[in-house]
Amino acid sequence: MAESLRDIRRKTQAVEKTKQITRAMNMVAASKLKNAQVRMENFKPYAEKVLEVLNSLASRVMSTTNPLLAVRESQRIRLLLITSDRGLCGGFNTNVIKMAEGFIREKKKEGKEVSVIAVGKKGRDYFKKKENILSYHIDVLGSFDMSLAVALGEEVIPAFISEEYDELHVAYNEFRNVASQKPKMMKLLPLSPEDFSDEKGESFGGYIYEPSEEELLAQIIPMYLKVQTFNALLQTSAGEHGARMVAMENATSNCEEMIESLTLKFNKARQAAITAELMDIVGGTEALAKSS
Repeated sequence: MAESLRDIRRKTQAVEKTKQITRAMNMVAASKLKNAQVRMENFKPYAEKVLEVLNSLASRVMSTTNPLLAVRESQRIRLLLITSDRGLCGGFNTNVIKMAEGFIREKKKEGKEVSVIAVGKKGRDYFKKKENILSYHIDVLGSFDMSLAVALGEEVIPAFISEEYDELHVAYNEFRNVASQKPKMMKLLPLSPEDFSDEKGESFGGYIYEPSEEELLAQIIPMYLKVQTFNALLQTSAGEHGARMVAMENATSNCEEMIESLTLKFNKARQAAITAELMDIVGGTEALAKSS
């Protein structure tokens, strides 16, 4: 019985240490989430203004004036998959990977060729033996800025113009709140003027452009793609910290429940050991009384 008590005490101590780790990770994730949310909020006005200008330009310039607005027969598709580099964040990565896998499966059934550009270890590791991974970027989401989105843009834009592929999609987790991150698939290329209009179908106007609208469009469209990519990176970063914070909070609660259960089990085992010792003492006393 003494061995059993030691085992229970050892398990309780191990769970206590695990609880300390999960609580610390929860606090770290909460701190990082706050910073990520601030970055998202600060970037939002810039992204909205770029979209507003592009709305005005795209509605007034023919799609044939820019190669990024050219629609071709979709046979070769590239998927920009954004996941985290680390785990311990619940189903955060699993959900977006399943969505991407379903997208790839559907496109292949249609006879199309799909290749992947992976941002984050989790997506890279899952698809590296299953799909054609053109390139990957790992260990970058811990600390990144607009230069990462620019690098990704410079990787995909020239390839689209040279007709190496026909469509570009991005898969990422859209940040809604701390407890909710929704996998989202969005088409980035080719762009269409019809995509840039308000809810009433009326284009934005009121701008006078210099130099020409075509020249400005050639600069704004790549900028818009990089802005959308950076937004997806920011959403994924915030979502990862939110998911990890919730996961670690749940893990801490589970540890507390386990400690309570083990403590109860320890007390019962100790009580049983005391009772057994008392029974031995009483039995010995009775034996001595009878022998005398």
